[in-house]
Amino acid sequence: MIRINKNDISVNKFPDGTLLLKETVLEDGGKQEWKKEATITWLFENNEELVTLIYLAGHLRSHGITDLSLDMPYIPNARQDRVKNEEDVFTLKYFAQVINWLNFTSVTVLDPHSTVSEALFDRIRVKTPETFVRKVIDRIGGTKNLTMFYPDEGACKRYAGMFSLPYAFGIKNRDWETGDIKGFDVSGMTDYIRDRKILIMDDISSRGGTFYFSAKKLKELGAKEIYLYVSHCENTILEGDVLTSGLIEKIFTTNSIFTQKHERIEVFDYV
Repeated sequence: MIRINKNDISVNKFPDGTLLLKETVLEDGGKQEWKKEATITWLFENNEELVTLIYLAGHLRSHGITDLSLDMPYIPNARQDRVKNEEDVFTLKYFAQVINWLNFTSVTVLDPHSTVSEALFDRIRVKTPETFVRKVIDRIGGTKNLTMFYPDEGACKRYAGMFSLPYAFGIKNRDWETGDIKGFDVSGMTDYIRDRKILIMDDISSRGGTFYFSAKKLKELGAKEIYLYVSHCENTILEGDVLTSGLIEKIFTTNSIFTQKHERIEVFDYV
C-alpha cells in the first residue's frame, strides 16, 4: 500500500497489465498547502509497488514538490543483505540504489534487519520499535514480573539497552545448509524466567520457527506466560507452529507488512 501525505491513491491496470494511477491530493491548491513538501508512505505488499513509487515520485516533482520524503517502515529485500556464493544476487544493494536514485529528502525505516541496510540508503532515518513495545508492555499488564527475551545475540545487542528489565537471550544451533534450527539454548539472566511473564522481541518473522523454539525452551525453564513482539510480521506466520502450539499467548506487530487478521495477533498502525 502506498499513500501520499496519508491519503490512499488509486491503483488500477490497463488491459496490457501496466499501471493506471490516479491521485487527487494535489487538487485544490494542495501543493501550496504543503509548501512544496510531501511524504510518500510505503507499507510493503508486493514488488510491483516499487514501480508505483517511481512513477509517483516523478509525478509529484513534476507538480512542484521539491521536498519529497519516503516513509518505508519495512525494507524490501532486507533478508538478502549479504551474498555467500557467486550465484547469489545482492538484491538489497540494487534495491537501495533505486531508492537512492529517487533522491528523497529522507528515507525513514522502522527497526531495520541489519546495519547493512542502514549503510546502503542515503539520508536514512531509523525509528526504533521502543514506542510499540511499550504499548505491548501496557497491554500485558506492565513491567511487574516481566522478563525480556531476545532470540539471538544480535537481537540482544540491538534491544537490551532500551528497557531497564531483566533479560535473557537465545543461542541457536542452525543447519546453515537448510536453515533449520537443530537446537536452542538460553543464556543471560536465566534466574528471571521461572514463574514470570516473558516478552520475546525481534525485528522480523516469517513462519515463526525461531519463536516457536524460543517459547518451547522458555516453557521448559518454567515461564508462566509468553508473549511475542515483532516489528515486521510476514503473513506466512499463519502457516507456522507458533500460533497453533499454544505456547505463546499473543503476538503483537505493526502493519508494516502484515495484512491478515487473527484473533491472537494484535496489529499496531504504523501511521
